[in-house]
Amino acid sequence: MVDRQSASMSSDSEVILCLLPSVLALFLFLILIRRKQQQTRLHLPPGNMGWPFLGETLGYLKPYSATCTGQFMEQHISRYGKIYKSNLFGEPTIVSADAGLNRFILQNEGRLFECSYPRSIGGILGKWSMLVLVGDMHRDMRMISLNFLSHARLRTHLMREVEKHTLLVLSSWKENSVFSAQDEAKKFTFNLMAKHIMSLDPGKPETEQLKKLYVTFMKGVVSAPVNLPGTAYRKALQSRSTILKFIESKMEERLKEGKENIDEDDLLGWVLKHSNLSKEQILDLILSLLFAGHETSSVAIALAIYFLPGCPNAIQQLREEHTEIAKAKKQAGETELNWDDYKKMEFTQCVISETLRLGNVVRFLHRKALKDVRYKGYDIPCGWKVLPVIAAVHLDPLLFDQPQHFNPWRWQQNNNSGASSSSYTSMTSSNFMPFGGGPRLCAGSELAKLEMAVFIHHLVLNFHWDLEDDLDQPFAFPFVDFQNGLPITARRHQNQSHINPKI
Repeated sequence: MVDRQSASMSSDSEVILCLLPSVLALFLFLILIRRKQQQTRLHLPPGNMGWPFLGETLGYLKPYSATCTGQFMEQHISRYGKIYKSNLFGEPTIVSADAGLNRFILQNEGRLFECSYPRSIGGILGKWSMLVLVGDMHRDMRMISLNFLSHARLRTHLMREVEKHTLLVLSSWKENSVFSAQDEAKKFTFNLMAKHIMSLDPGKPETEQLKKLYVTFMKGVVSAPVNLPGTAYRKALQSRSTILKFIESKMEERLKEGKENIDEDDLLGWVLKHSNLSKEQILDLILSLLFAGHETSSVAIALAIYFLPGCPNAIQQLREEHTEIAKAKKQAGETELNWDDYKKMEFTQCVISETLRLGNVVRFLHRKALKDVRYKGYDIPCGWKVLPVIAAVHLDPLLFDQPQHFNPWRWQQNNNSGASSSSYTSMTSSNFMPFGGGPRLCAGSELAKLEMAVFIHHLVLNFHWDLEDDLDQPFAFPFVDFQNGLPITARRHQNQSHINPKI
């Protein structure tokens, strides 16, 4: 009897195994038929949906030089145009390298489109992270950040802190030694944000321990979302848990003093005193702002250090601008930079804009269509993913003359582009979106530019530097990174008359 049952079960298994390929083939056939029917109903952009499930994701995410759009984008734009369809991150997607569509998407946030990052991003940053929140909750969180990063606070408290942490990093640079400029930029922005968010002092054991945990966390954010033992993603989730416990302990210390006695010099204190957010919401907000404020700014500073040696005239003009500021400070008997000094850094702002345009720290954004949308004769179906590729616009030769060339003067009013000053400046600014746009415009954009300007001020006044690895360049993974850490050698200027004595 047992033998008969075993034989019957074995026979059933064989039948199932034989039928499985046919069932899978039928399933794939039905998917293709459904796609075809949808395409006949809608006027979708041209494109290639790639393999079922995987689509074209692997090709899209293949690393490439950050100063170009990459082979994948170049081939697709050449073949299909600046708006095309694909299957990315497991979803049917409209990819846009079109400046007009990108602006249209960002300006219609919450009405026609909404933020839609892959689930793995929310899993590691937290469901209350500003990056993944939508609607009223995102607006409220963003308003908290904007209130804390007010213009008045930037002019006073933050200006002072940015300069202090800049001097702290630059004063540690040893003459003629080779070191990682990327690591130094990360040290600067991490120490600043740790102080700014939780009043953690640089060099202290708890700050250094948090920094180590954060490095592990960041490796997981930019890795494949594989939650298995030993993977970067799993280690990042473990680091996230430890970081949140650390932040929670700091919250409890503050609350013991009573809400009315909480110091609001840092973001944690300000949120505890002025918001009604839950503990979980505060934890995710603090973690996401530590991530946003540290990572993007440090990459932007590293990119400036990388681009400038290839443009000696830009370094010379920067030195002239900052020497004038330093001389005026000395004559006035002042030592610290103030807001008026910052507003005099006009060419520096051109360098910052050009660094962000060519380096493209944020290369594309994740959005989803909330309704059926028609644009330039193409249909964008409700529920489809939409990727506005900011980098493709910044590197478009029809919008920016010689886009692969580092040219800060393109941002000056008296540019030599051939167009009138007003029309050229208007055209470039409308197509320039390094901080996104619309209701989700980066809340820390002004702080990021202030960090870059103050760091460049003290860098060019105090140092010459050379790139030590000609092959090391910024790569998009798609996040921007230097594979070898951007090694440089720095030498102090011989003329010390205008140098900050703390460096």
